Amino acid sequence: MTSLNQIGKQAQIAARQLAILDTASKNKGLIAMADALIANQTAILTANKQDLANANEMPKKFLDRLMLNEQRITDMANGLRSIAQLSDPTAQIDRGWISADGLQIIQRRVPLGVIGIIFEARPNVTADAAGLTFKSGNAVILRGGKEALQTNLAIAKALREALTQSGLPADAIQMVADPSHQSAQEMMNLTKYIDVLIPRGGRGLIQRVIKTATVPVIETGAGNCHVYVDRDADLEMATAIAVNAKVQRPSVCNAAEKLLIHRQVASTYLPVIAKALIKHGVQLRGDEAARKIVPEIIPVTAEDWDTEYNDLIMAVKVVDSLDAAITHINDHSTHHSETIITNNLERGRKFQEQIDSACVYVNASTRFTDGGMFGFGAEIGISTQKLHARGPMGLHQLTTIKYEITGNGQIRK
Repeated sequence: MTSLNQIGKQAQIAARQLAILDTASKNKGLIAMADALIANQTAILTANKQDLANANEMPKKFLDRLMLNEQRITDMANGLRSIAQLSDPTAQIDRGWISADGLQIIQRRVPLGVIGIIFEARPNVTADAAGLTFKSGNAVILRGGKEALQTNLAIAKALREALTQSGLPADAIQMVADPSHQSAQEMMNLTKYIDVLIPRGGRGLIQRVIKTATVPVIETGAGNCHVYVDRDADLEMATAIAVNAKVQRPSVCNAAEKLLIHRQVASTYLPVIAKALIKHGVQLRGDEAARKIVPEIIPVTAEDWDTEYNDLIMAVKVVDSLDAAITHINDHSTHHSETIITNNLERGRKFQEQIDSACVYVNASTRFTDGGMFGFGAEIGISTQKLHARGPMGLHQLTTIKYEITGNGQIRK
């Protein structure tokens, strides 16, 4: 098993090669990687069946993330092809000017270098992350969870072989074969080789990385997302949005976990939305005011307000005002995605201005917080922090800036 130090060295060498690679060569590599996923479909699915058979301790709600089939592999391949169609951020010059001393200064987009990604049982991350880092000129070191180890290794093998056959550095994509906590800890401290670390997974994983890593971290993922139904909401629209945000794919980070309803419409509307959610199998947990209106709602606990369920569970709160809703959300949100349903544009604007989250919607589902939905192509994750990147992270967010200065003999006096 290759040591992490050796993997880091190889990644650093590959990153230096990628930094000077032209866009056409990178696109050629992406298409080759996409073709390799399809060509190696049988081997990848065989590995995935092995992982699924061994996933005895995994909650059933997460098995869908682990499971691959022919369509999902096709989607992964199409994701790589779509990345090839996107503009290359490292081919861009942000701006340029002449200083007072006659220096020509250019601000250029450049890769971050070596990106480390620690993620849980989501094998699609392997392909998405490899494609985005490669197109943006970065090498990537991937460390997935033990539940998806065989699948991840099979995908990485196919991608690396595609790069080799295309005459490109295979070490641009490396998968850590050791899924132990020790390897994760070592990776978090590999400051000599890794420029930035991105955790993808539940809140526990993300917080562990943030608290223990010495490598700079971009915080992503955890989504305690809220839907607020205002007193002036279109209630039919509100039902459609709340059901979509909670039910369409409850295990993902942009699914809504909390429902807040203005007191003026709660008595008539809460029974309607509760019936619609319960019909879809959602367990509702509510405060005293909500339970008085719909007695079958079970009592909420203080812990519920801060919990990302990743399941068909939703907590409900009746609030007295827009201000109360904003305060509650800012106090309990993971600063991911929130939405207000209202026909009052002034209240909608106030909600967007005062909610401290990466993505704030008016009259739309939180499920749209996604790189593909925003037109970025595939995403590396959704950042909930404020430094460098926030919200869906596409190619642009995987770059930094470099100043290139040209003079004709100037010296500073």
